[in-house]
This record gives sequence, structure tokens and C-alpha cells, in this order.
Amino acid sequence: MATGHTDPDRRDRIIDAALDLIADQGVAGISHRKVAARAGVPLGSMTYHFESMNALLHEAFTRFSDTIVAVFEERLGAATGTAEAREAVADLVHHLSSGNQRELVLTQELYTLAAREPSYRTLTRTWMGRSRRALERHFDPRTARELDALIEGLSLHRALDTDPHDRALTVEAITRITAGNVAPGER
Repeated sequence: MATGHTDPDRRDRIIDAALDLIADQGVAGISHRKVAARAGVPLGSMTYHFESMNALLHEAFTRFSDTIVAVFEERLGAATGTAEAREAVADLVHHLSSGNQRELVLTQELYTLAAREPSYRTLTRTWMGRSRRALERHFDPRTARELDALIEGLSLHRALDTDPHDRALTVEAITRITAGNVAPGER
């Protein structure tokens, strides 16, 4: 393995290791030493690449939120018309709740951190704004806001429930929220 400046992937490995540790142990369970060990880098690399644990957490959660927004953009970007957009939203709910415990834990860890630390609220607001913009390709801003909250809530309920609701309930909820919506391209 390359060292120092000849290891261009080191910073990325540190971020990935931090996310893995957060998923395994929560934000409270990580430390510079644990992240460095998981990333397979010298402990000094932590302070070389990140001025603090807070800086690493911000970068790690930004990367994570980017991956979730990419799923929103991909699924909603492929939809043409309101009917397909509704199906894409249902797909999002079921994708996000399909048993990927890592994504579920990372999302909840970020929300908990944002509830405690105002500096992380900017990150969550940015994430929500980007998700809503993806939804606004097909729905008016108010409906997009409601759908964004619905996606979060239904995904969480499906992921944690021992008897998760079926797609029919998801589609019904989406249809109710979007009943009066006229998509931007359909006006």
C-alpha cells in the first residue's frame, strides 16, 4: 500500500471507514484511532486530511447524503409524467426500506447528530432541498415537501416494522398526497 502523498485514495478510505464505523457503532463509538485502523492508514493521516473529527463527520455524512440524493435523482429523472413519478416515489420508499441496515443506521445517526448539533442541520437541510428539487421535476413545491416527508416516514416505518406495509398502502398514500398536483410539464 502506498504511503503519504503517493496514496491518492487515502482520504476516501478514511471517509469510507468512518461511515462503516458509524454504521457499526454509531457516531459515539468512533475515534481517530478506530477510523485509522479500519482504513488501514497511519493515525497521523487523520489530522493530515481532516482538521478534526467534526470535519471528518461532516465530509462523511455529506458523501452519504449525496448517495441517497443520487438514488432520488436517478429514479425520478427516469419518470415521464405524474403516473410514472408516483411509481418512482413508491419505488424509493420500498428501496430505502428494503433491509439496507447500513443506510438506515447512517440516516438515523445523521438525524440524531443534527438534532443535537446545529452545524449538521445545514447538511440535512441541503439534503432535503436536493431531494425536494428532484421531486419538483414532477410535483409542485408543496407536494414535493409532503412527499419528501412521506418517503422518510414510510421508509422508516417499513424498515423497522416486524410486519411492514405493502406497496398498495404506499401507492395509496402517494396518490392521496398528489391527487391535486399538476406536474410542471403537464400544465
